[in-house]
Amino acid sequence: MNQLKENFLIDPDSIFLNHGSYGACPRPVFQEYQRWQRLLEEQPVHFFTDTVYHALKESREALGEFVGCDEDELLFFQNPTTAISNILYNLELNNNDEILMTDHEYGALIRAWGEMGKRTGANIVQQNIPLGLTYEEDFVDNFWKGVTKNTKVIFISHITSPTALVFPLKKIIQRAKDKGILTIVDGAHVPGQIDLNIQELDCDFYTGALHKWLCAPKGTSYLFVKREHHGWMRPLIYSWGKQGADPGPTEFLQDFQWQGTRDMSAFLTIPKAIEFFYETIHPLRLECRQITLEAFTKFQDVIGTDPISTGIGWLGQMVSHPLPNDIHNDIKSILLDEYKIEIPIFEWKDQKLIRISIQVYNDRKDVESLMIALESIK
Repeated sequence: MNQLKENFLIDPDSIFLNHGSYGACPRPVFQEYQRWQRLLEEQPVHFFTDTVYHALKESREALGEFVGCDEDELLFFQNPTTAISNILYNLELNNNDEILMTDHEYGALIRAWGEMGKRTGANIVQQNIPLGLTYEEDFVDNFWKGVTKNTKVIFISHITSPTALVFPLKKIIQRAKDKGILTIVDGAHVPGQIDLNIQELDCDFYTGALHKWLCAPKGTSYLFVKREHHGWMRPLIYSWGKQGADPGPTEFLQDFQWQGTRDMSAFLTIPKAIEFFYETIHPLRLECRQITLEAFTKFQDVIGTDPISTGIGWLGQMVSHPLPNDIHNDIKSILLDEYKIEIPIFEWKDQKLIRISIQVYNDRKDVESLMIALESIK
């Protein structure tokens, strides 16, 4: 697979094992990105009053088919954090209402929910999900213990950021629906890493980053809003809306789509990113997962700490593994400076985790180089 690295703009001299943080844009998609930017600069007035709206519709249609929803249920945002912030702005929560999430959620969004709780009096409940995950039923039962009569919202990751675990959401969403609890899914790492059908999940909101595993340009994300919620969702920023040049198809979309002058070229590359995915990434995705599972085993052999799951069923193309308590404090810098290995180290629940990401430009030699480096550092 390593020859595919030439299709990406990544430093060829580095061993890049951190696709999960910000992704990596392939050359054909980046060229499409620049093409749209040139079209914008050649005739900015025509672009902003006509071209962009037709192109955005094509992007929504391609994305809707890819993630399994209708195109007019999709809004484009720069990142999932911004998308979730727009939901927070619209929620009407009162003192003692509860928002339930796991203790594996993304730190920036935990903070965002916490600030909303300070403002409204709502309580943020982080349900403990014990490590050593084995059975899906145990996960669902453990999480559901956090539900009370005050639970108004469930906010949960589909694939977690620090622990890189694929959570089984279908049963949780169904239980929440039966109890009238709103479900908001953080799927930042999902599009392109695992298959997704939002309509089958039947959640209320779902956000995903397209600049990660779908390899779109940076700042390309979306928010799915179930149609029944369109009437009460309002944008953080009001601009021209239906009084502007946006032809629709709905006032809901018009309110969110134009929020002042900005470069929307990244969103217009989505059809090209999906095309690249099916041509280049999808045929090798199973191989990437196999290498990820091999890394899962090698971490245990080399580092000597216990894994946080049983592996199969809980992993996509990332795996996080606990580092020993006495590991060198500067391990991330040592890996980068001395071995040219880019890989994240997370502080999570008083322990350090190392997280490897495997994309099509990686191969088994990259994993082996990491393991040799870790063996020498410890």
